[in-house]
Amino acid sequence: MSQRIQIFDTTLRDGEQVPGCQLNTEEKLQVAEQLELLGVDIIEAGFPISSPGDFRSVEEIAKLVKNATVCGLTRAKKEDIDAAAAALKHAKRPRIHTGIGSSDVHIQYKFNSTREKIIEQGVWAVKYAKSFVEDVEFFAEDAGRADLAFLAQLTEAVIAAGATVVNLPDTTGYLLPNQMHERISYLFENVSNIHQATISMHNHNDLGLATANTIAGIQAGARQVEVTINGIGERAGNTSLEEIAMILNVHKGLDFETGINPKFLYPTSLMVSNLMGMPVQANKAVVGANAFAHSSGIHQDGFLKHAQNYEIMNPEDVGVPSSAIVLTSRSGRAALRHRLQLLGFEFEKPELDKLYTRFLLMADERKQLNDEDLKELVG
Repeated sequence: MSQRIQIFDTTLRDGEQVPGCQLNTEEKLQVAEQLELLGVDIIEAGFPISSPGDFRSVEEIAKLVKNATVCGLTRAKKEDIDAAAAALKHAKRPRIHTGIGSSDVHIQYKFNSTREKIIEQGVWAVKYAKSFVEDVEFFAEDAGRADLAFLAQLTEAVIAAGATVVNLPDTTGYLLPNQMHERISYLFENVSNIHQATISMHNHNDLGLATANTIAGIQAGARQVEVTINGIGERAGNTSLEEIAMILNVHKGLDFETGINPKFLYPTSLMVSNLMGMPVQANKAVVGANAFAHSSGIHQDGFLKHAQNYEIMNPEDVGVPSSAIVLTSRSGRAALRHRLQLLGFEFEKPELDKLYTRFLLMADERKQLNDEDLKELVG
């Protein structure tokens, strides 16, 4: 039986931290509704203490969402936790997400503190949050660079204090996948009460390894992943929800499953992109404009003979209407014949060869040809 991976979506919190991508409350409600339709397990709705607008957004999302857990972020501070508890009071399934830095860099330069005091503050924050809600997630910020023995101590202490989830973020996107696997494996071997909580991955993409590191964490024992639509987020972004969902869907041999309905991946991607005014790069995995587009003649010929020659996913499965044959000067006769047939034109090989010569000249000039160009080509 497949093991379930919990999908924790932080598009409305970490994703919204992208400069120029802030949403108003009404827009956040649209996204939250779509995320629930998509099938995410936890929606991190915002950081309530940060502004009156964010507090209101978390409060309204908590009222709206029926099935998913609604989560509010806090620092390990009383006023933060109080604000989150107040904003989440209407949620059917509330979660407070509190925490503090765990690497020596953060402990020394961000908090001017000591390891001992960090553990003390983390334990206090979990216990205080637990007085408001049963479901408390603790984040050990910059866990990717933390001393492993200390990280194990901290993890054990906050689980003993009542944390139901422990989030071990690679906040700076520093780790390599094998290092991530080794770190999570170490914690499972050295934290005595680790099976009393869910271990969560939250990886940033500074070196382009967020998705790979998240999969490595899952393979080592993590059962929650913190992701965003289109991989948006601080700096180079976060682990992409659609990539994780489809990796686990395609690689069934891993024996993991999620509650994500992949048919809503592309529509959700479009919604977030449009509302935030942040275009998705064309070559973005799963939801990019070119994810199911074929322009090389060799690829086009192979695809037309059998789609699985060049596609490991069906576009319809992720909500993309269809694959695309893009006509450029790199396209071959097979692609040209296919597109002409769709327009109702049939040519024998000698005529097609003549057309193809003219097609290449036109494609060199215009770069990409559409149906109107083809009609002009055949006269």
